[in-house]
Amino acid sequence: MTVTLPPITRGLDLTEDQTMIRDMVREFALAEVAPQAHDIDEEHRFPKDTWDKIVELGLTGICFPEELGGAGGDTLSYILAVEELSKVCGSTGLTLAAHVSLGTYPIYRWGGEKLCNEYVPRLIAGEYMGAYGLTEPGAGSDSGGTLTTALLDGDDYILNGRKCFITNANYSGVFVCTAVTDKSMGPKGISAFVVPRNIDGFSLEKGERKLGMRGSDWASLVFEDARIPKDHLLGPEGEGFRTFMQTLEGGRISIAALALGIAEGAFAECARYASEREAFGGTLSDQQAVQFKLADMATQIQCSKHLVYDAARLKDAGKSYGTEASMAKLHASEVAMKVTYDAIQILGGFGYSREYPVERMWRDAKLCTIGEGTSEVQRIIIGRSVLNNLPT
Repeated sequence: MTVTLPPITRGLDLTEDQTMIRDMVREFALAEVAPQAHDIDEEHRFPKDTWDKIVELGLTGICFPEELGGAGGDTLSYILAVEELSKVCGSTGLTLAAHVSLGTYPIYRWGGEKLCNEYVPRLIAGEYMGAYGLTEPGAGSDSGGTLTTALLDGDDYILNGRKCFITNANYSGVFVCTAVTDKSMGPKGISAFVVPRNIDGFSLEKGERKLGMRGSDWASLVFEDARIPKDHLLGPEGEGFRTFMQTLEGGRISIAALALGIAEGAFAECARYASEREAFGGTLSDQQAVQFKLADMATQIQCSKHLVYDAARLKDAGKSYGTEASMAKLHASEVAMKVTYDAIQILGGFGYSREYPVERMWRDAKLCTIGEGTSEVQRIIIGRSVLNNLPT
């Protein structure tokens, strides 16, 4: 089946470099990612060969400095790459987003010279995959309820606890994780750590079978008296909760781009189908009911695109972007759910079939309303921001 993509949206003022990156990733996505998307979903299989090609293409280092092996590009260029991959395969877009925004960026931002130089070049070069260990069986949206502990013992911290739903876990060589270093301090007693894979007392447990994003790897992390050097503390002790919340602000832009790409891919599929499917003496696209659905889809996708790109540009400009990232993530993820739902409706029985990609896109889109802060959490963040900035 031919994979189609919507036309390039006008009026978003991409630079020449950003346009080049977008077009390069679009070509790669169509040639290398799209042909495998159906099979990796059916087989619950992580496409390691595709990941290796993503590394070779330099997508893992787009937004990191050249002296660390990156491309010296900006956040928006990276976001464009996630968006283009996600148009054809949400799992692949998620893999890149988790590696860059969650597995690499915190070490670059807070790791200091030692940890940054030790791990970031390896993560960019693909020697390591990166993963982010925040969620626990009893601490999801309430990440302040972290129970994993880290006790200082001489030159090491001893970690005990478990993390779940950790994207990229089985293939990662290094993890960024939170653990409680002072139970009496609540969230202010949570610290962040860089955890190498090959330490005693650390193991992985197979992740549950998933509704969607089946080509994206995940697993649980288990710490049983696992020792890590105390110089692998990421930032000051007790600052882990703040560090992770700031990491999630950037990560939400990438999840918003993931959702945006999924919505665009589903829109392209159903628009093409409606234009070709003969019914009622013409094509489906001749029916006003279908035209109205397509109009609503296109409008909401365009709104999402502006929100996502705006948040990325604010981050690149060094301005506050947390609220805008939450707005982008909330809107784009819920639009992705609505667009994929309506795409299935337009395709009818074929949309319900596994032979067409829109049902996969619908299943993949659901993760975007949950990961890196549920829609409910985003509304809390946005609501607080609105109330704290009322005009006087």
